[in-house]
Amino acid sequence: MEKIKCICVMRDLFQALAQLENSLLSGYGLTLNEAMVLCSIAGETVTAGAIAERTGLTSSHASKVIHAAERKGLLVRSLGEQDKRQMCFALSEAGEDRLRHIREQGVDVPVLLRSFFE
Repeated sequence: MEKIKCICVMRDLFQALAQLENSLLSGYGLTLNEAMVLCSIAGETVTAGAIAERTGLTSSHASKVIHAAERKGLLVRSLGEQDKRQMCFALSEAGEDRLRHIREQGVDVPVLLRSFFE
């Protein structure tokens, strides 16, 4: 692949991801990262580190996204069972409802990204 072509493909991919995020924002009031956090928890109670690992976000960025989801009432925070210093997160009822709606109603996926979902 021509070296500059990979940059142009990445630009197109970035634009498609931005379209996907706009679809999530308008349909569900979630950023792409918030939606990924909800999906990474889905029915479990997990640590912030596990969320960062599952989403591919850095620890500091995951922390910011987790905080934003908490402010929206989508997550519930609890202390770790073995280590009380550790914070664990689960979906609140509102978070479960939001994730269920996304699963049921779907998201408008840009054409460039559709092959990833087939």
